[in-house]
Amino acid sequence: MNVTGILSAALVIGIVGLLVGLLLVAAAAKFHVEVDEKEAKVRELLPGNNCGGCGFAGCDALAAAIAKGEAEVGACPVGGASVSKAIGEVMGVAAGTSVRKTAFVKCAGVCGKTRNKSNYYGVQDCKMAVVAPGRTPKKCVYGCLGFGTCAKVCPFDAIHLVDGIAVVDPEACKACGKCIKACPNNLIEFVPYEAKFRVQCNSNSKGKAVREACDAGCIGCGACVKACQYDAISLTDNLAKIDYEKCVRCGACAEKCPTKVIRVKPRQHT
Repeated sequence: MNVTGILSAALVIGIVGLLVGLLLVAAAAKFHVEVDEKEAKVRELLPGNNCGGCGFAGCDALAAAIAKGEAEVGACPVGGASVSKAIGEVMGVAAGTSVRKTAFVKCAGVCGKTRNKSNYYGVQDCKMAVVAPGRTPKKCVYGCLGFGTCAKVCPFDAIHLVDGIAVVDPEACKACGKCIKACPNNLIEFVPYEAKFRVQCNSNSKGKAVREACDAGCIGCGACVKACQYDAISLTDNLAKIDYEKCVRCGACAEKCPTKVIRVKPRQHT
């Protein structure tokens, strides 16, 4: 190839590159989308975990919703009060007061308390185990299967298997809700972080069936309901439930519970 050919090729490439560049500039100007300044500031304040605990697809989506007034300034469960306050200042609104929540596993069926009806040799995953014949190897079909599916999805290392059941460390939990969605038995729920007493059972079976399956289950006897002077505890489908807005943390319900399933904050992972 001679010099003229090389120069011609370089010229053609240069002209094509220039035209493409001009087209890209024109396209950028035509399709430019103005970014809301408040949205950008809110996004900078969000922790960036993209956990979905706020109910939106991620931090970008939440920032856009807050900027548009479609979500509360305290919608991020991971950021907590400090982030809520900072976002409130950006939006020019009061952050308000928010109750810190933590996930809680409603099962006390540790290895020495619960009984099995069969052996399970399949995939070590809770969602797989519940579709096996018999639904679960344990006699209690409501309790923790102990395969740690919830622990695997937790982005904060806040949930671990202890003595055969999942246990949440409330100090590490950010209330993102991923463990709640992962549990096929629906036995993980949010409770106030400051809640002193919690019903650590999820069974809707009657007393006799509960006793046959586990030594640490709610038998639906109603002793806790009678003991509470503040109407803060009730029985629903054979299971005691605490109304934390009414509870004064006196401990009368826990004292009268014959199976001791109403407990002070469950033991943490150490």
